[in-house]
Amino acid sequence: MPTTGIPRARAACTALTLTAALATGAVAAAGPAGAAQRGYARYVALGDSYASGAGVPTQVDTACARSDKNYPSVLAAALAPAVKADVTCGGATTVHMTSTQSGSAGPQFNALSADTDLVTLTIGGNDVGFADIIVRCTTLGFFNGGGAPCKGSYTSGGTDQLAAKVDATGAKVGAVLDGIRQRAPRAVVLVTGYPAILPDDGSNCWSTVSIAKGDAPWLRDTQKRLNSVIATQAAAHGARYVDVYGPSVGHDVCKPVGTRWLEPLFGSGAAAFHPNAAGERSMAEAVRGVAG
Repeated sequence: MPTTGIPRARAACTALTLTAALATGAVAAAGPAGAAQRGYARYVALGDSYASGAGVPTQVDTACARSDKNYPSVLAAALAPAVKADVTCGGATTVHMTSTQSGSAGPQFNALSADTDLVTLTIGGNDVGFADIIVRCTTLGFFNGGGAPCKGSYTSGGTDQLAAKVDATGAKVGAVLDGIRQRAPRAVVLVTGYPAILPDDGSNCWSTVSIAKGDAPWLRDTQKRLNSVIATQAAAHGARYVDVYGPSVGHDVCKPVGTRWLEPLFGSGAAAFHPNAAGERSMAEAVRGVAG
């Protein structure tokens, strides 16, 4: 790829834009009748920007990038609990379940109580370093679209640093699930993975998102690894895992408007690399299918 001043300026602009867009964010069935039959009185939604609906109109809490069309809101409209507390917040990590987030939001666990009977959780992407991954991979990919520069960067020491971060996040998610159980012992706890950001077939769309050809399948596999780690922790800690990846295949950032459920860097309707309103609805449908 060219390395003149103009491309370098564009790459720098891209990195800055990504950093700003992701500062508020991180980094998806059937059976709705069963969910309706179960009935829930007190619902608490926990999680990061994939749950808060970063950039999805209408934003009702700009500090936490929370939308009134996020999947907790769509789910609550379907299940009609007597009380809903949505404390999801863009940029949240597992730490923010028990600590204040940048002075803008209190510990998310504060919303839990002994009479909470439904909890949804989407967490882990920011513990892995979602925003940094996107900035690094799109910037390196801009200059080497046919290679695998981002994978090379993360494996330069002979080990896959990103895979290690994913694996280390598992114990953090497990601790969060234990914390939920301690505070809401009778709640049904539903833990989502993350929807497909890039094409599931390992292809890329360099002109839309400057992820290099060789990096795309590696990033896809890394995301699947994270979802698998989250699913394992859910099973080990008495929670139910919700697959939001499967339903989202074919609706990634490379798809056109009207088909994609996640937005590319210069898309519309959501923060970059985050679910749009259709993506949030899909996540809500998947969660509802497991909530019965």
